[in-house]
Amino acid sequence: MSDSSSTRASSGTLRRQLFAQTWPMAIGVMSLLGFQLVDSAFVARLGTVPLAAQSFTFPITFLMIGVQVGLGIAIAALISRALGAGELERARRLGSLVLFGGAVVIGCLAIALWIFHVPLFRQLGAQDDALELIGEYWPVQLLANWFAALLYFGYTLFRAHNNTRLPGLLMVATSGLNLVFDPILIFGVGGWSGLGLPGAAWATTASFTIGLLLLGWRLAQRDWLSLADLAGEMRRSTGPFAVIAGPAMLSQLMPALSAMAATALIASLGEQAVAAWGLASRLETVSLMLVLGLTMSLPPWLGHCYGAGNWPRIRALMSIAFQTVLVWQLILGTVMALAAPWVADALSSDAGVRDGLTWLIRAMLPSYALLGLCMLVVSASNALGWPLRAMMISFARLFVCYLPCIALGVWLGEKMPYVGLGAALGNVLAGSMAWLVFRQSMRAMPEQARAHAAASS
Repeated sequence: MSDSSSTRASSGTLRRQLFAQTWPMAIGVMSLLGFQLVDSAFVARLGTVPLAAQSFTFPITFLMIGVQVGLGIAIAALISRALGAGELERARRLGSLVLFGGAVVIGCLAIALWIFHVPLFRQLGAQDDALELIGEYWPVQLLANWFAALLYFGYTLFRAHNNTRLPGLLMVATSGLNLVFDPILIFGVGGWSGLGLPGAAWATTASFTIGLLLLGWRLAQRDWLSLADLAGEMRRSTGPFAVIAGPAMLSQLMPALSAMAATALIASLGEQAVAAWGLASRLETVSLMLVLGLTMSLPPWLGHCYGAGNWPRIRALMSIAFQTVLVWQLILGTVMALAAPWVADALSSDAGVRDGLTWLIRAMLPSYALLGLCMLVVSASNALGWPLRAMMISFARLFVCYLPCIALGVWLGEKMPYVGLGAALGNVLAGSMAWLVFRQSMRAMPEQARAHAAASS
């Protein structure tokens, strides 16, 4: 077989392996984020103010997600490297640390976010009517967010052991349960009138509770945890953990801070604009399901390759991931842009919200091809031992490219078309920048890695 034929065969094998690892997570992410979109569509039936109130909570929820993802990235990187180096007992201890430590950290954050929720949401632009609804909805949603974090840490353990099927299945299961609970708890059944906006949070809490029970049952069947010498492992791993977790957490927190700033900018355009932006944010995460699936399935694989010094495979994996994301997101973005009026009509009954959402979909959805590249680069950089680089890319994407372009859109016309075009421009600039930085990083990898790559090619 010729070298070119061998390369194509190897690439084809990697594509199949990457697909096998990614599709369970992509389907799980699609179901999980899809139910959140449908959840917002149910809330939209309650009126513009409840939808705006829920939309104000999205950036703070992203803040909690940023903390948990930063913790998960660091632990997943350490576990996958330990497994790649054959340190099985250390991997078990790290698995226990992520479950116990993560639960405490996210729990403390949830308590703080409840104590200071009134000044926080006023700062985001919430008015009295929306703030009253937030006060009823937010404590239950914080509980749901804590349960979601516990589920995420459990998923991290499975992904670190290259098991993406169970997390994907549990995401689908909890999403299905939430869709059953949502209309019952929001609108009621029979003679019961329902709970309104808080019912959406109770539905999420109930579905995640069932998911946690199922996850705990399956985790008990695995030999992935160890309580032996946890204090010693914590001392030994604090340094390596902080090196990865600090920048990774900042990288994950920056989208939340950016979302808060963007919401404050959009709030100046009125509650209909906030509601449309909230729906667009939900739609964004659903449309990025493949990218999010790759950011979950790819880092443990890259971590194993990093631990084994296999840089040729790292290059091949990233090339396949880039090509897949570009093609998929461009096709999906084009289809969604053409179908924008019908999608907006399905998600909201308010004419002003529908009009704003239509323009946001048309402008922003195609640009997610470049946003997806940026997200992949950040995720891969954390897995490959470049956390500071990942943090700087995230900072540049959000605070140099994205937010200034949104602010320009608000300033130019105070209309959603300009806001959407500004966000799209920010995504294009961020993706182009991240791709160039990653190419340069791979060229400048250490000389010993370059020699290892030449010897193994």
